[in-house]
Amino acid sequence: MNNSIFQQTLKGEKTERPPVWFMRQAGRVLPSYLEMREHHSFHELMESPELGAKVTLLPVYDLGVDAAILFSDILVIPQALGMSLNFADSGPKFATALKDVKDPMRILKADASKLNYIYDVIDEIMRTKPENTPLIGFCGAPLTTLCYMVQGLSTNHTFPDAVALLYKDKILAHQLLNAITELSIEYAITQAKHGISVFQIFETHAGLIPSDLYFEMIMPYVRRISAAVMKAGTPVIFLPKGLGYGIKYIKPSDCNFLSVDWQTSITEARSLVHPEIGLQGNLDPRLLLADKKTIITELEKYLEFGSENQNWIFNLGHGFIPGIPFENAKLVVDWVKEVDWKRN
Repeated sequence: MNNSIFQQTLKGEKTERPPVWFMRQAGRVLPSYLEMREHHSFHELMESPELGAKVTLLPVYDLGVDAAILFSDILVIPQALGMSLNFADSGPKFATALKDVKDPMRILKADASKLNYIYDVIDEIMRTKPENTPLIGFCGAPLTTLCYMVQGLSTNHTFPDAVALLYKDKILAHQLLNAITELSIEYAITQAKHGISVFQIFETHAGLIPSDLYFEMIMPYVRRISAAVMKAGTPVIFLPKGLGYGIKYIKPSDCNFLSVDWQTSITEARSLVHPEIGLQGNLDPRLLLADKKTIITELEKYLEFGSENQNWIFNLGHGFIPGIPFENAKLVVDWVKEVDWKRN
């Protein structure tokens, strides 16, 4: 693993180019994944060690990315907390949302054994992956996980009931956030024990609330997760999508790398974020719907930043979206690998 450009970058070592991977890379952008989905449900692909490992590694072979990310879902934590969840083709949906439960804490009972199948998948990935391919583990961050648990739907991304809870009943909100965090810590540490190279915390919906409220109510729980993972010797990447200017207040003790969304320019992010924290991101995934000439023109805008910043991982500002041509995703990877980054 010493030759992995991804891990070299995580360690702060100099490399000739930035490493590249994509959020949601093991999914619908890949024709090979779509072919597998014709024969297996999403849940089947997640639960089977052989299938889960195969899907996880597809982008390494098909796109040529520098790291694989575990094929799973952020909602496995609510499921392990006792919530009934259906992974339908239209997206995951809870049988009962916490907004419809009189006493939510009464129905939540953590059962970490429900996560064991994921560790079996990780073991199979470690057994079958190419030698110098790092594996990224992950979990949903506390606010994002809470939003889905309270709202119950994956289609209403304004999460009005979840946001209202943060204002109307902070005691219950903290109880739920604590339950999510405790199980997420165990989940993350166990992933580290099974050999992941880095752990990413996905706070997809940080922008739903003001940054000061985020740092008051949510960030203490994020810090508990990241501290536990870093104590276990595993680097942490934190994605607080929509946090905006609030990224200025992220500390080196919070994460090793900060994943920057597409709303914030990468150069502005670098001026805001503590210099000891590396950056990841932040290409707008919608750019990959454009023609190749337009894509290359936009990619070239990263050259100066990439030449001056060794502690940067090339990625999107969020995950792949529906409709992105495989050829355009491959174009980006090839460009990152072949262009002269002028690093001395």
